[in-house]
Formats: sequence, C-alpha cells, structure tokens
Amino acid sequence: MKNAYQIIFISLFLLSSSLSGQDLYKVTQSSIKFTSDAPLEMIQAKSNEAEGIIKSLDKSFVFRVPMKTFEGFNSSLQKSHFNTNYLETNKYPYTIFEGKIIEDISFYSPGTYNVRGKGKFICHGIEQERIIKCKLIVKPDKLIVESDFTVFLEDHDIEIPTVVYQKIAEEIMVDIKIELQPK
Repeated sequence: MKNAYQIIFISLFLLSSSLSGQDLYKVTQSSIKFTSDAPLEMIQAKSNEAEGIIKSLDKSFVFRVPMKTFEGFNSSLQKSHFNTNYLETNKYPYTIFEGKIIEDISFYSPGTYNVRGKGKFICHGIEQERIIKCKLIVKPDKLIVESDFTVFLEDHDIEIPTVVYQKIAEEIMVDIKIELQPK
C-alpha cells in the first residue's frame, strides 16, 4: 500500500514536470503543526518537511508530510510512542492529501481566495474523502496555502491505550502554512 502512494506521488510529479512556467507550483517552505489538547496534557509538534505540488491548469494538488519529521512533544519518550505505537511511521511513513481545488480561481490574479480542497486524505494507512477549507494567497512569485482542520484518531484507526486516554485527545487540531513557487 505504501508503494502505491509513492508511485502516485512520483507519477504526478513526473507527469507535471513537463508543464511549463507557472502551470506547476512546488513546495519551497512549510509549517505543519498539530495539537492534542487532552484533559490532562497538551501535546504539540511541528514539521517543516511537507512536499507537494499544485497544477494550476486543472487545479489538482498532492501534498505529503513525512511523519517522522515532527519535532516538539513533551518528551523524547512521547515522540517515540507517537512514531512507534500510534502512527506506526515505519509502516505508514506519510500523511497524504491529494485532490482538486473546488472553486474557480485565477492563479494569475494576485489576491486572497477562500477555497476548498476536495480529495483523498490518507493517514495511518486509512483513506478518507475530505473537503478542507483553505486560504490561498496568490502572489506574482508564489502561492501561500493556509488552513486549520481537525483529524479524528478513530477515523484513521489510531488507538489510544486506556492508560493514557486522558493525555491524548481524540480530535487533533492541525495548522498548516505552505509556500509554493513556480517550477
């Protein structure tokens, strides 16, 4: 299953590399943060390692975040449990969101657009159809995507042991800011 997602990502990337100029935008900077605000503990972590592209011609996109790149947490043991016990990052190394922008927008007209991305959200090997609201800022030399949304652990078969149930929230808040430049 992991190889299928990598093949999809690489195929989309290679196919889109034949496009010219501002038809293809590639991630140059990213900030992906998550917060678990449980009754007994707040856990926060951040990654700056998101990868992805947006094709302006058909408004398609694919983004992925290597889950092992998250830093923060309240302890090294907590990070270890995140990677080993909960997200199983050796088995499911990426969280992926691929799809299309629903709204009609112009990638050539600078401005701020409220858009929705509709597609497959894959976390912990579980795929869900999602619509995620985003702010898309179009500038002459780059795109900026900002969003905040929730991920329910249950929706992705991420189990929380009873012993730490009050320390890990069932609903995880995610905040993203991604900058893309023409390729």
